Amino acid sequence: MHVYGPVHLHGPQAIGAPHTARPAKPAEPTGATPVQDELQLSSEAQLVDRIRDLPEIREDRVARIRAEIAAGTYETDEKLQIALGRLLDEIG
Repeated sequence: MHVYGPVHLHGPQAIGAPHTARPAKPAEPTGATPVQDELQLSSEAQLVDRIRDLPEIREDRVARIRAEIAAGTYETDEKLQIALGRLLDEIG
């Protein structure tokens, strides 16, 4: 029932729930994109990452080859022929 002033009364009204469930409106996009984390690696960091994938260094072999180079016995005709053959295989 609605009361308008001290003298004017309206007749009976239909009974209904005072609050009806209304479908919620979807939130409208604000136009801003969500913030995302970003990672940028420097070229030095990328190089370090690639170095980690290299095989382990065989210290004993490196020491033996250094000694042969110092003594002048490392480069032989046989080793040069093998290296040349591998190079030609790779090229052609």
